[in-house]
Amino acid sequence: QVQLVESGGGLVQAGGSLRLSCTASGFISGSNNMGWYRQAPGKQRELVATLSSGGLTNYADSVKGRFTISRADAKNVVLLQMNSLKLEDTAVYYCNFASYRGTFWGRGTEVTVSA
Repeated sequence: QVQLVESGGGLVQAGGSLRLSCTASGFISGSNNMGWYRQAPGKQRELVATLSSGGLTNYADSVKGRFTISRADAKNVVLLQMNSLKLEDTAVYYCNFASYRGTFWGRGTEVTVSA
């Protein structure tokens, strides 16, 4: 099993920045993808950004140029730097870990962008 704990959500004004952090523990050795998804009220969960253990990134078009995903020196921590936040970025953000052992989700952290 893999456990994921997110932090860093909160309330921010449009144009501001937040940084989300996710720490993975458990069976996390080997090749994997870590990333962030989000779910806005009344909408389906969608991909925000992913980062493979080999360093490959993938971003949703809506966040390209504004969000940056990275891993901390401790490879079990993935960060999401969110700049130039927009009202439409308001959502619950979920950390995701995927490997041959399966796909795991955190409980989510709420991000609210106000006008």
